[in-house]
Amino acid sequence: MRAQRFRDGFGFENLRLEELPDPAPGPGQAVVRVHACSLNYRDLVVARGGYGRAVQAPLTPLSDGAGEVLWVAPGVTRVKPGDRVCGIFMQRWVEGGPDDDKSASAMGGAMNGMLAEQVCLDASGLVKIPEHLSYEEAATLPCAAVTAWNALFRSGALRPGESVLVQGTGGVSLFALQFAKMAGAKVIATSSSDAKLERLREMGADLLINYKTNPDWDKPARAFTGGVGVDHVIEVGGAGTLPLSIKAVRRGGHIALIGVLTGTGEMDPRALMLKQIRLQGIYVGSREMFEEMNRAISNAALKPVVDRVFPLEETVAAMQYQESGAHFGKIVIRLA
Repeated sequence: MRAQRFRDGFGFENLRLEELPDPAPGPGQAVVRVHACSLNYRDLVVARGGYGRAVQAPLTPLSDGAGEVLWVAPGVTRVKPGDRVCGIFMQRWVEGGPDDDKSASAMGGAMNGMLAEQVCLDASGLVKIPEHLSYEEAATLPCAAVTAWNALFRSGALRPGESVLVQGTGGVSLFALQFAKMAGAKVIATSSSDAKLERLREMGADLLINYKTNPDWDKPARAFTGGVGVDHVIEVGGAGTLPLSIKAVRRGGHIALIGVLTGTGEMDPRALMLKQIRLQGIYVGSREMFEEMNRAISNAALKPVVDRVFPLEETVAAMQYQESGAHFGKIVIRLA
């Protein structure tokens, strides 16, 4: 079988398409023929060697993939040959809260990822995918969708009629928009592109803010809520956007800190205290959350937003496209 591998180090120049032996399942495991994978910002950090010694080559990258179970080890009953499945992001985070052991099982980082024609995983680390989704669509779910679900419903306890502010048009933000509208919430969306804002409008966003022409975007966000502030912020920017998110959120509101796309830096914590804001770090979620989310996706017949699909041989081009920031939604790599 073929797999993309960082063999001797990281950097796009070190990513190679290799021939590897077909895997065989050990006790409790299943072999999955991978049909499609999707990219996350984290995959670029790994590719650039940004995780330091925590992630070592050789490594098969990418946490997100969907495929078909080929065979299972004796005694495995959770999945069977022919099942359409995704691997979960952290292979040992089945339920409950996070801990060190669960975090050490993240695919495409701490352990080999999904960018191979066949992968061997514990059956406990697989979930069945919604029937109405293609493999390309299902491949977008393990990281971005579960992160958005955790942020809104587990961390945020989102209720109908509440307001959610999403930043940009990456995978987490678009899933958060879709989930929030599905739950009857109002959505404020920001972007630097008027063309992308129009697409956000078509997806149901209630207020659109161009943060380039409106650098103090917290003000129209608060005005939209009658001056009270928004209930939830899906914070993907980090140090560059968090101060405005704190201004935009209501007293006692919730900020889900998911990304650091604008870098890291110092922050004055006094506003968090005085406004009694809850700032919650979100790092994907459990299998239990994934399965809960899949039930909601199936009931709503929700479709992920896929920007572009690349063949396996063009993985570097897909990563470069992700790095450009030109995409709207998820970038997918087709293996089958």
